[in-house]
Amino acid sequence: MNLYIQKIEIDWEDISEDSYQVTEAFINRIAETEEKGQGEKMFINASGRTDIAAHYSKWFMERIRDGFVYCRNPLFPDKVLKYKLDPEVVDCILFCTKNPEPMLEYLPELRKRGFSVFFYVTITSYGSDLEPGVPEYHQVMRTFRNLSQQLGRQSVCWRYDPILITSKYTAEHHLRCFEEMAKELSLWTETCVFSFVQIYKKLAYTFPELRAIRPRDKETLLKGMGEISGQYGLKLQSCGDSQDYSAYGIGPSGCITASIMEKATGKDLEPLAVRPAREGCGCIHTNDIGAYDTCPNGCRYCYAVRDHRAALQNYRNHDPKEPLLCGKLLSDDVISEPVQRSFALKGVQLSMKF
Repeated sequence: MNLYIQKIEIDWEDISEDSYQVTEAFINRIAETEEKGQGEKMFINASGRTDIAAHYSKWFMERIRDGFVYCRNPLFPDKVLKYKLDPEVVDCILFCTKNPEPMLEYLPELRKRGFSVFFYVTITSYGSDLEPGVPEYHQVMRTFRNLSQQLGRQSVCWRYDPILITSKYTAEHHLRCFEEMAKELSLWTETCVFSFVQIYKKLAYTFPELRAIRPRDKETLLKGMGEISGQYGLKLQSCGDSQDYSAYGIGPSGCITASIMEKATGKDLEPLAVRPAREGCGCIHTNDIGAYDTCPNGCRYCYAVRDHRAALQNYRNHDPKEPLLCGKLLSDDVISEPVQRSFALKGVQLSMKF
């Protein structure tokens, strides 16, 4: 197999996956990056495109042991990124999951290899009617506690999202369940992140009865969740939302920030610019190693799966030994190796009390 490999100092993922366009801003960023000779800010995202912790943990650990991973660009399928998985150049690995339990057995190995990890665990009260492949929330809460006991409160974050309203899942239902969860989870984390459901075009076919949240319900939720979080000492913040909710005691968007990563790694980091993934986002840039249409959870509101049957087939065809999460390398693939370096300030250790 003849594969073309090139060294680059930027990442094809820099192109907006929503716009499907190479914008002037993107071109300018290429020029700026090349001029400064900067490498990738190395935060590996596993993943916003699929649930790696829940369904692909064996594959992930094979990648860790091999020391690299391939990731196909979703906009330009013939372009493949090769990331080193080395704690010398990877500052933190971020897991976004609805079920972290399969990763628990691998945490000692990750720590032994020198990796810092951070978990964003989504726990809501939805049942199998909306999340058929997700464990019952009390089970996930127990796993969350176990995770926090191993990693520390500073390395786990509870996500209560997306919030959607139906005849079954009313605003009052959300507040009852949110308080139940906050009472328990506040013992094991410092932060809760929430978002209101976004009505993507594809949901007209997969979830046609879904409606935007009415202002009255939103007001009830913001007020109630703010009060509950304050009662239990949780820092509550929004996600992907440009609205100011400070009147409710709710912080601005920014799930993945420099301060959160500094706490997770225990190190000071070089200044990191915000690189929003969408309007209202306050996150820094991460490098996602997942693939769309591979999550078998079957969540009806999901943005990352166009066709649940295709996702199930991709999951069944998955090979844990392959460097790509989904599929194999092809003869005309262009493999690019971003220049990677740690953004931890050498010799500086944060002084924190947990």
